[in-house]
This record gives sequence, structure tokens and C-alpha cells, in this order.
Amino acid sequence: MKRNILKASILAFATIIPTMCANAQNTDNPSDSIYVPVRAIVLSGDRQKASDLVGILYDKSELHFSDPNSPRFLFLDREGKVAFGIGGYFKGTVQYDFDGAIDDGASFTTYDIPVPMNPGQRNQFYGNANHSTLLLQLVGRSSRFGYYQMYIQTNFSGNGNTGYGLKLKQAYVKVGNVTAGLTNSVMIDGAAGTPTIDDEGPSGELGNKTVLVKYTPRFNANFSGGIGVEYPHADYTTDASVEHINQRVPDIPLYVQYQWGGGKSHVRLSGLVRNLSYRDLIADRNRFKTGWAAQLSGMINFIPELTFYYQGAYGRGYAALVNDLSGQGFDLVHSSAPGKMAAPRTANFEVGMRCDINTKLFVAGSYSQARLYGLGYLGEDTYRYGQYVSVSGFFDIIPDVRIGLEYLHGTRTDYSGDSGHANRITGLLQYSF
Repeated sequence: MKRNILKASILAFATIIPTMCANAQNTDNPSDSIYVPVRAIVLSGDRQKASDLVGILYDKSELHFSDPNSPRFLFLDREGKVAFGIGGYFKGTVQYDFDGAIDDGASFTTYDIPVPMNPGQRNQFYGNANHSTLLLQLVGRSSRFGYYQMYIQTNFSGNGNTGYGLKLKQAYVKVGNVTAGLTNSVMIDGAAGTPTIDDEGPSGELGNKTVLVKYTPRFNANFSGGIGVEYPHADYTTDASVEHINQRVPDIPLYVQYQWGGGKSHVRLSGLVRNLSYRDLIADRNRFKTGWAAQLSGMINFIPELTFYYQGAYGRGYAALVNDLSGQGFDLVHSSAPGKMAAPRTANFEVGMRCDINTKLFVAGSYSQARLYGLGYLGEDTYRYGQYVSVSGFFDIIPDVRIGLEYLHGTRTDYSGDSGHANRITGLLQYSF
């Protein structure tokens, strides 16, 4: 029955969306080529002198769908050397879980689906606004360093998924091609994520913000790359013979990317090397395991109205970067040999598409999976894989005011072969400023 629901969801999406796209209107917007969009409100300064700075503020090439739009309210200095923007969005959602519920607030984390299904947790109604966000962004130009930026983003999820409290999401400084601060890992290909109302996104999508220094040069109009030195977030599952210790070596991620179609399509190959330290209490010594990951990701704009998204990774000891596995202790796990730990084999992938019906309406859908290998010895109730299906629709009532409707289906399967599932309908009201 559960497999039939999943197959029916995928089949319906695959059948309906291409048909709608075939009749879609062209969504090319000539205004995209100007530096100061109509939505920008210039509160002071000369917009002509600072047009290149505003162009940087409105660059969306690295943004994930859930990231706030470019700041709407702009302050420009008289000489056109500094532009400061204030923006963000209010995001309110209401959701109803049926035939299985996840008690994670507005997030739909398939790892947390009860196995077996909890009869007392079959249905749930919930409303949330703590993913509303604020951002401050400054862009400047100097004769010595070229362009520089400062970016700060917050939301209100600081007291947990169901609480309200200010939380710092990003805070970084960028000078030329060098970025330092709290932001997305170099492994994250934000533009390759399928649009969803669910902020966490598909189970098999990479999503990790960390403190880093990265260098991201652009070699020409098509080729770019990046390499970083990042703070190593590491999650362990230990027993009485091993323990977690402080990490001593930063994570080293890197990528190379080729883009075409004016940046509307790209393919990226990424890699990650990690040194994961732990304490062997039997031998009374520190040991380490090498973690690594390789990822292929990107987006393809087949026609102006239809975009295909994809990403997939495989490796060992990188589970902290995967949406469904982050914080669950699967970077290193104790092995069957006392005093030893292992970096489990991990895989994740996501495929999705977006179809623009017209300039105000678009639909999107995805299928995603995260999987762990060789951990049956931890117990039959150990997570083996999770699946995530989304079908979403978005409509812009007026510029910057968006409503949406989304259906999510998720399953969790353990090493015992038992599984649980959940379904969710979510409504969205969002105002960007």
C-alpha cells in the first residue's frame, strides 16, 4: 500500500507537469537584464553611480530557493561606492499531517517518522512563522581590493523547531573571491535544490552552514571553482569503548563548475576530505578515520519554462551534511571491534523539476533519498534509508506576495525491514521585502 502511494505520486507528477509545461507561457523577463530592478526601493543616493553594486546585491546564482530574495530597501552613497540593503520575508505556514505525522514543527524530517507507526501520532494540525527571516547586506567598491560584501541573515527558530527566538543563520565578509564567516559549505550547491515550502527540504539534499574561509574564483564566463577550509561538525555514535574528542583538522571541500545559458544551467563536481578523530578507551590513545564524499549536482534549463534539478553524493563519514542524517551520529559509529570506530558508507540523491506556467504561477516536484550501509549490527531499529516526495505549487498574487500549496510524502525504513510513513499538506503565505 505504501509503495503504491509513492509510485502513484511520482507517476502523477511525471505525467501532469510536462503536459502543463507544453502549454506554458514564456517567462523571460526583459527587466532581469537591468541592474536596478523595479522592486528595489532606493531610499537615498544615486542609483546610476551604484548600478554595478546593486547588480551584485541582486545576483541569485548561488541562492537556494528558501534563501531570502535580494534586499528591497537600498541606501546608496553619493559617490556610488557603497550600497546597503535591508530585506527578508515573513513566512507563515499551516499544515495538516495525515496517515502518519512527524512532530518536528514546520520541518518534514523523514528520519523522525515513527517505526512502527505510532497510533497516537497519525494526524496533526500545526501553524508556524518562525522561519520568517531578516537580512542586511552591504556591497562596496574600493580601488585597492575591488568589490567587497558584508552579509547577515537571521530567522526566529532559535528556540527549536516549534519555538521562537532569534537565530543567526549566516554572517560573512567577502572580499574579491575570498569569503570568511558563517555560510554554506563549499559542498552545498544551493541553486541545485528543488523549490519546496518545507524549509529543510528533501531528505537526500546536502545542507550545511559552517564557519569557513573559501576561495571561489571564476576562470571565464563558463568555468568557476572553489576550495574551502571549514570548521568540522562531526556527529558520533559511541559505546563504552570509544568517545568523541575535539576535531583537530578542518574539513577540505572543493568543486569545479561549468555553466551555460547565461547561468541558467550548470553542472558541478564536488569533493570533500575529512579527518575524524576519536578516543580509543581500550588502548588509551587517540585515533582517526578519513571521511570523504564525491558529489555531482546541477540544474538544466531545457526550455525557458522548464528546469531540471539534480544532486547525488556518495562517500564515508559525511552524514552531518545530509538533511535527513544531520545530528543523528552517523559520521562515525562504534564498530563491532572494541575500541574502534568506522565511517559508514553513505549515499544521498535528489531529482526534481520546476515548471513556470506563466509569470505568476509555477509548480515543482522532487524525489529524494538518503541511505546508510552496513549498520545492521547497531540493531534492527537502526535507520537504513528515508524517502521524500514533494509536489508544490506557488502563485504570486502581487509582486513580493506569494501563496503556495504543497503535498509531502515520506517513509523511513529500518534494518529490520519495518517502515513508517507520513503525509503532509502545507499552505504558505509569504511576503518578501
